[in-house]
Amino acid sequence: MANLNNKNLKLAIQKQGRLTDETLEFLRRSGLEFESYKQKLFSSCRNFPLEILYVRDHDSPDYVASGTVDLGIVGQNILIEEKPKARKLLNLGYGFCSLTLAVPKESEIFDIQDLKGKTVATSYPESTKKFFKENSIPVEVVSISGSVEITPALGVAQAIVDLTSTGSTLALNDLRALTKIYESEAVLIANEEALRNGKKDLLEKLITRFKGVLSAKDYKYVMMNAPEDVLPKIKKIIPGLKSPTISSLAEEGWLSVQTVIKEDVFWETIEKLKQVGASGIIVLPIEKMII
Repeated sequence: MANLNNKNLKLAIQKQGRLTDETLEFLRRSGLEFESYKQKLFSSCRNFPLEILYVRDHDSPDYVASGTVDLGIVGQNILIEEKPKARKLLNLGYGFCSLTLAVPKESEIFDIQDLKGKTVATSYPESTKKFFKENSIPVEVVSISGSVEITPALGVAQAIVDLTSTGSTLALNDLRALTKIYESEAVLIANEEALRNGKKDLLEKLITRFKGVLSAKDYKYVMMNAPEDVLPKIKKIIPGLKSPTISSLAEEGWLSVQTVIKEDVFWETIEKLKQVGASGIIVLPIEKMII
């Protein structure tokens, strides 16, 4: 690690695992240029004062808490389980999964109350114990590091608690979900000192980049043609961030309107625009958006 520049921000990310590929893609979409060979322990960004360290997922919170690195990108599930001394700064909008309680498909257990006195295997013992304590259900929690899904077949446990994204792993192991304990996604965490020391300005610049990528995911850039007399109706439908950009067309009485529309109301808004007379609607993705 002798080549690390201590004046730069240091960010720990998962070396190899569920979040790795999406994290690398997110960093590059934020305009960061770096190499990411799997055998490397760290990379230096060419166009930003940032060092990226590749570590085991469960080590990232400890590195952040101890100040070995300034920042980390981890699954929120690890924060909930390990409760490190680190501050969550941003939800990053990828790596979605759930901590799920599951039982064998043929099991006669159909409600969490049916697990009273049973054994539950998990790699997340603290979260599991908290869940059953909150529901006043006495169970024995067995901590497993590895393939938790196999434990019911081995007779080790009557149920498991594990991370799932699509549910395919449960199905492959003849398990069915009983309930979700919590939802998780990738998050950016920071060492408290990094928020106060000489790297604060660098951190703010990096977060601006990240927020620009996240904001862009929530919006679409829309261009359309519309009769001039329906402009007041269009403004009510698409207030945008401030107000739409409007320009005249060669054809008299027609305007070109440009704006952004939130992804979660996109199709509903497009239908309304068509109803009031908008046409030639063109939709483009937004790479980054600084609000």
